[in-house]
Amino acid sequence: MEQAYPLYRRTRHQEGLQSARQLLRMAYVQEGLGHYPAALYYLSLAQAWQPRHATWAKMVELAQEHRLTGYPNTWRQNLAITVQRYYYRLLQGLLVLAVAGGTLLLVRRRTADRAWWATYAIYLVVVGLYLNLFGPARVGLVARPRAPLMAGPSAGAAWLTTAAAGDRFEVRGRQDIWYRVQWQGRDAYIRRPDLLLVE
Repeated sequence: MEQAYPLYRRTRHQEGLQSARQLLRMAYVQEGLGHYPAALYYLSLAQAWQPRHATWAKMVELAQEHRLTGYPNTWRQNLAITVQRYYYRLLQGLLVLAVAGGTLLLVRRRTADRAWWATYAIYLVVVGLYLNLFGPARVGLVARPRAPLMAGPSAGAAWLTTAAAGDRFEVRGRQDIWYRVQWQGRDAYIRRPDLLLVE
């Protein structure tokens, strides 16, 4: 398996081809080599590609073993994984219904009363809420050991804590050379080279 890793890596980076199975194999190789941050990165990519409870359980296991943050093992997280698993299929269905409903209303605009238009507007609001509330969160993994988390987007801002390689944060935005991340219920900032986005 270790000999296949360079081939997996080349296929992913040069040809842009990847699959959840390939990413899980890459994670397995990295874990075997003792590179747990790289293993967590590939597991995170596999989880983003194809959300599964087993993949998340492995991530939690590795995180607990190395005392990392950002890997909750709660019923809410399990529910979120289930929603993410069917998110795009449900979104496709909602959008198809929105297009079909809008087309039907336009075709029958002379006979459709205001109640139908109001119902359609409410449906579009529900689709928008679904997009915003249940969409996958943008996350990043700390790429370097002892990466500082700051209170503001500046080296002169107050120091909050030091993040370990492999810590996982939800990314809320970007400002200059800093990412704004969620840390203990508040905003914190980490330098862009210190955080590897899961994309």
